[in-house]
Amino acid sequence: MEPVQAFDVIIIGGSNAGLSAAMALGRSLRQVLIIDSGEPCNRQTPHSHNFLTHDGSAPAEIAAIGLQQVLAYPTVQLLQGLVTTAAKHDNGFIVTTAAGGQYTAGKLLLATGMKDIMPDIPGFAACWGISVLHCPYCHGYEVRNQPTGILANGDMAFEFCKLIRHWTPQLTLFTNGPSTLGAEQTAQLTAWDIRITASPVTGIVHEKGYLQHLVQENGSTPALTALYARPALQQREVVLQLGCGLNEHGFITVNDFQETTIPGVYAAGDNTTMFRAVSIAVAAGTKAGAIINKVLIDAAD
Repeated sequence: MEPVQAFDVIIIGGSNAGLSAAMALGRSLRQVLIIDSGEPCNRQTPHSHNFLTHDGSAPAEIAAIGLQQVLAYPTVQLLQGLVTTAAKHDNGFIVTTAAGGQYTAGKLLLATGMKDIMPDIPGFAACWGISVLHCPYCHGYEVRNQPTGILANGDMAFEFCKLIRHWTPQLTLFTNGPSTLGAEQTAQLTAWDIRITASPVTGIVHEKGYLQHLVQENGSTPALTALYARPALQQREVVLQLGCGLNEHGFITVNDFQETTIPGVYAAGDNTTMFRAVSIAVAAGTKAGAIINKVLIDAAD
C-alpha cells in the first residue's frame, strides 16, 4: 500500500465542477488532489452548448483544456482512479482508492456527478446524450422543428411536453404503458396537437447513436430525430457512505456555501442540482473552491 499523502483539499471527481474548484484552490496556493475515474456523464455527448466561448465544443475538449490549465498550477495534482472509501480521520478525512492508495485532507469536495440509470430499452444507452436527450436548453436548438418524442408519463410528461413544444410542433408523447395523465392534462395535450401513444417502447433503432425510429410493442415504428427522457438518477456510493443529507429529489443538500450536512465536506455540480449544464457546474466549482480556501484561512487564524 502507498504511504498516506496529505493535502489541504481532496476533490473527488475531475470533470467541470471539480476542475473549476481545483483552479480556484490552485490559484489560492492550496495543496490539492483531484481523484477522477474518467467517466463523466456527458462522455457520449458530441457537443456542449450554452457555455460562453465554448458553444458547440465537445465536452471532452472542454475538459481537456480545463485539465491542462488546472495542472499548470504546481500545487494541484491529478490521480486517475476510483475512490472506494472516504471517512472522517483526525481533524479531516481519509480517502482510499481501488488501487489501495490512501490520502488525507482537511476538506473534501464531492464533484462526483450523478449516475444515470438507463431504462431497459435496447438502443437507449447508445443514444444517450446524442439523440436521446435530457435538456432542450442544451440540445433543443439542434433538433428544432424536427419529429421529436418524449418518453415520460403523468405530471412529468405533461410539464415536459409543455416545455418541449416551444422547440418543435412535431411532438409525440410515449407514455410507455397506460397513461397516468389527468383528463384535463390529456385534453390540453390534444389541443396542442401532441399525439399520445401508450404502447410500450421496446427498442430504439439508431446509427451510431443517432435515432432513426422507435419500436413499439404494438408494431409501430415511429420515425424520430430526437427523444427526450429523464432516466432515474443515483448518487455515487462515496456520497452515501459519508452520510451526506439528500433532498426530496435525491440531490446532495448544500447550503449557500456549498457545504453538505457533514462539516468539512462540500459538493458542487450535478450531484447538487437538477440543472445539469457545464456552465452551472463550472460556476458552482469556482464558488466552492473560493469558499473552501476562505474557511481554511479562517481556521488558521
